[in-house]
Amino acid sequence: MESTSVELAQELLSHCMKGTSWPEALVDCLVRDDNSRALFSTVVEGLSDLFEPRLCDVYSELFAEVVARVLPDDLHAPHLLARYRRVRRSRNISEISGLGVRNVFVLSRITLGADVAVTSVVLDAAKRAFPDAHIYFVGTQKSWELFAGDDRIQHLPVQYGRTDSIRDRLAVWKPLRDSVCRRRSIVIDPDSRLTQLGLLPLCSEEDYFFFESRAYRSESDDSLVRLTQKWVAETFNVSDAKPFIEPSPMTTTLPEFATTVSFGIGENPNKRLPDPFEAELLKRLPQPILIDKGAGGEEAERVERAVAACGFDVKVWDGSFAGFANHIRRSGLYVGYDSAGGHVAAACGVPMVGIFAGYPSDRFFDRWSPAGDGSIRVVQCEPGVDTWPQVLAALDEIESDL
Repeated sequence: MESTSVELAQELLSHCMKGTSWPEALVDCLVRDDNSRALFSTVVEGLSDLFEPRLCDVYSELFAEVVARVLPDDLHAPHLLARYRRVRRSRNISEISGLGVRNVFVLSRITLGADVAVTSVVLDAAKRAFPDAHIYFVGTQKSWELFAGDDRIQHLPVQYGRTDSIRDRLAVWKPLRDSVCRRRSIVIDPDSRLTQLGLLPLCSEEDYFFFESRAYRSESDDSLVRLTQKWVAETFNVSDAKPFIEPSPMTTTLPEFATTVSFGIGENPNKRLPDPFEAELLKRLPQPILIDKGAGGEEAERVERAVAACGFDVKVWDGSFAGFANHIRRSGLYVGYDSAGGHVAAACGVPMVGIFAGYPSDRFFDRWSPAGDGSIRVVQCEPGVDTWPQVLAALDEIESDL
């Protein structure tokens, strides 16, 4: 019986974790279009989610080979690896010589939560550090909508899907390079998937600023929000950058909800708690409640079941995430699993309770915990432990603060 793509990816990840040489035939197999999704979800995320500097080195060695296999006429593994080792060095904007910066291109992290927790901090720093420059958010339409109401930020659209094949993902490189490689311009890369975490060259190294978030201050327990704030302070001399969202204003007056809720889990079933937790949670929350239906499929079905089981009227949001984010920032409380909604609430100063389950390491929990100026409670769920008392205690603490 032939191995599945997931089994092959797990075998490759095992070699990476042990520090042993991986079979070349294994890499060849996983770069095939029908196997490449497992390469990202199992190997790339498996290496990245532990936030260990050693694994950043392993990733760069492996993925330089992957890129060179897919684009052999354009890129070569030794050159990619040598460049990566140079650009990962932290430096200050003062090292750029010549005329002032005219354009700043900030690359998206692709996922919505990361674009709030990390990319928005970089955008805020760019606006402050370069008040006369054109600031571009380089990313998908869905992420751009979170910032479309900010007249200081322009959009450079790209097409990039998290379920695309490796060839489709790498196809963005040449047009992106041609778009951002301009005179008196810099590119800020906050560990973006658009460059495959810093490996793909977009411009001269002098004009490229790379935030290797997986290894930066690895000894620290800080969240990614705090780490990004420290990096932009060191790099661009901006000490007060903050996460934010600024969607386009709604054309109609928004109703206000006591609680906004998201049960989104990003296709990771380990992030959710078993039934009847979701319905019971809705019963406990202040009303009126607005819950996000998500992207459809299994998530939408869970939302419908929880709403039906809770016994009272709960409004369901079935629109864009940016529209739901507008509701979050006007609500009195946000509750949800580890997802983009929690980072939006934290950025907007909305009191929140985050329910964090299925994380691969304590460092992952530290890095991805929401951070902001408001009241934030994060419930750390352990396997086999009844989390309900902790959730109730967190809700009581938040309500006592209000």
